[in-house]
Amino acid sequence: MTDEGIPASALETDADYRAAVIDLLGVLAYGELTAFERLAADAALAPEIDDKAAIAGMATAEYRHFLALRDRLAEMGADPAEAMAPFRAAVDGFHAHTAPSDWLEGLVKAYVGDGIGTDFYREIANLLDPRTRELVLDVCDDMGNSAFMIERVRAAIEVDPRVAGRLALWGRRLVGEALSQAQRVAAERDALSTLLVGGVDRPGTDLAEIGRMLARLTDNHARRMTALGLAA
Repeated sequence: MTDEGIPASALETDADYRAAVIDLLGVLAYGELTAFERLAADAALAPEIDDKAAIAGMATAEYRHFLALRDRLAEMGADPAEAMAPFRAAVDGFHAHTAPSDWLEGLVKAYVGDGIGTDFYREIANLLDPRTRELVLDVCDDMGNSAFMIERVRAAIEVDPRVAGRLALWGRRLVGEALSQAQRVAAERDALSTLLVGGVDRPGTDLAEIGRMLARLTDNHARRMTALGLAA
């Protein structure tokens, strides 16, 4: 889809699109805020000082992303807290059901669990106006932490191969919980569906493309699990 198909003016000319963008930035902002809180807590589980420092750096980056989203919402004339509020129950529910029991589960959640969400938002970014797309893609940047997490998980499996089975089950659980969360959000927020079906100034996405998108999400998840040395 080209930039010409998603003009920046859509935020002013298409009320449904504007509402969808506010919802999208709201759920992203709350997700980044809770990611900051979660990673800060996970740092306490880290076995080494270097590990603590790495996780703290990831938490700091998540908070910077939150600030960028909050500021953009305010610039659009939306109240950031109100924009985030509808997603609190779903996001908090996901984290309540996927609280890691140890350092390794926390790493897998950060790499695999968060990866599912960022892949989806990258897909959605293709349906946005240029400025919003740039912000979403920046927020979804993996910040170069993949190598750190892969190295730590693989090293643990090398020391104790039995760890792989437990973490593989954990990774599959994360996928199921993430999909349940996404379905809940979609069911409760009709505005977000406009990003897929289109509007006055925007072409929509057909069922075939949605199928291809889901296939890409599945493939990316399998690649992440393989990179960690785990069965998808």
